[in-house]
Amino acid sequence: MRRPLLACCLILLTSLASAAELPEADWLSLMPPSDRKALEDMPEITHSGPEANGTFTDKGGLKQTDKKLPQVMYSTKTVAALNGKALRLGGYPVPLENDAKGRVTEFFLVPYPGACIHVPPPPPNQIVLVRYPKGIQIDDIYNPIWVSGTLKVEKVSNDLADAAYAIDHAKVRPVEESDL
Repeated sequence: MRRPLLACCLILLTSLASAAELPEADWLSLMPPSDRKALEDMPEITHSGPEANGTFTDKGGLKQTDKKLPQVMYSTKTVAALNGKALRLGGYPVPLENDAKGRVTEFFLVPYPGACIHVPPPPPNQIVLVRYPKGIQIDDIYNPIWVSGTLKVEKVSNDLADAAYAIDHAKVRPVEESDL
């Protein structure tokens, strides 16, 4: 009698442990300490110049012409210890690809709303490419989401921005009021 009861308890505890939320990562933890310091010391960037029309990375855009922008704005330096780490990261989606039903299957996860729409985009080590074949309906990019999965160091270039990390086959869900 004790053995079947013990086996049931162990199975239940194992399934509860696997269902628990992954450890939450902070966006700044994706940056090496030297980049964090450089970002803190960075001058204020305005969004009123010609780059506001999306020419940040285009020829003649702010990235090529403003030598005052710190190199941290383009940093692809990553934190090697995070490669292969299962985690949960909250942020905002920037849709890149949709399926036939209009669900977003690939997007950038960014630390603040409107990133990559407003220029300049966050540094690549503050952008995560999320590949989500199941797809998710995203009606408002200003609503935060949780992404859970295994983070990997992967440099990805896109017309909107560059990313230094990726998560494949993630779990994606909206941030709920109870999460706050």
